Parts: sequence; structure tokens; C-alpha cells
Amino acid sequence: QVQLVESGGGLVQAGGSLRLSCAASGRTFSSYNMAWFRQAPGKEREFVANIRSGASTYYADSVKGRFTISRDNAKNMMYLQMNSLKPEDTAVYYCAAREPSGGYSVRWAGSYIYWGQGTQVTVSS
Repeated sequence: QVQLVESGGGLVQAGGSLRLSCAASGRTFSSYNMAWFRQAPGKEREFVANIRSGASTYYADSVKGRFTISRDNAKNMMYLQMNSLKPEDTAVYYCAAREPSGGYSVRWAGSYIYWGQGTQVTVSS
């Protein structure tokens, strides 16, 4: 139904910026809630940011003010602009999607049914 592919990861110095992209396929993409998660080796998958179909957003405290999530429904694309990167931002970043209803917290990874393969972000000090 929905396939997600991330791109834009890489190696960057602390204080630098990266822009992640998530390309989606699926006829109902515009109605889905979308999110970014990240996972470091040996760590739990961590919520980063969420954006609803109407473009309202919600961020984890750790990235608020530094990261910006956005979407372009006409292009079936979602983005994560990451500024002022810190070494602790190093992780594999995943895009995720879920249907707009369900009554679950947007921070819960288990509420998202569609996932991309992940893209590595490494921030050096």
C-alpha cells in the first residue's frame, strides 16, 4: 500500500546541517500521519518528529528548535531539516507512516504501520 524510502544521510561535523528526504508511494499518502524516528546501536527506537496531513507538527524535546519536519503531499515527499547537529544526533533515521486515526501517541513507534529502510546520520565532534 505505502512504501517509504529515505535519503540524505551522511557524515557531518557538529554544528552542521543535513536535510533528510522520504519518498512515499501510495494513493492515500496525503491522508497519512508521518513521522521521523531514529535508532542508535543498542538503543531503543526514538521518536523525533511528527507531521499530520494538515501539516501540524510535534517534536521531541531533544530536537525542538533545531529540526524542522515538513511534507509536500503533491510530491508524496516528507522532509527533515536538521540544523545545529550534535554528536548525540548520530543514529539511523527512519521515516514512518500511519493512518490518521487510531488514538495512539505519535511518539509510539508501534503505532506506525509503514517504515522506510533507514538512512545513517553521523555527527562528528
